[in-house]
Amino acid sequence: MPSEISFFEKVYLVVELIPLGRVTSYGAIARYLGTGGSSRMVGWAMNASHNQLQHIPAHRVVNRNGLLTGKHHFGGEDTMKQLLEGEGIVIIEDQIINFGEKFWDPSKELAL
Repeated sequence: MPSEISFFEKVYLVVELIPLGRVTSYGAIARYLGTGGSSRMVGWAMNASHNQLQHIPAHRVVNRNGLLTGKHHFGGEDTMKQLLEGEGIVIIEDQIINFGEKFWDPSKELAL
């Protein structure tokens, strides 16, 4: 990945690759980018993604346990859930069911 682009832009490039119907975590993205301790910064990037010109599928990024912790950043209490359910993901009480099956790990799926 080019070093001259910002951390947020690197995060967006990874998030754009998450397949439809799959999710990843803030920490998995941080580890893929070689900054394992920066999952909080990935979260900040997701919060800022709503201001980008291109669509960033930020709804596909959840916490390490499959909880929709960023749902309040989507303009409505259920927007994130609705977007994920529209992709076939089952959610009960803000928890992704079968999280392990839906989890997409960029470190395993993408070559650096």
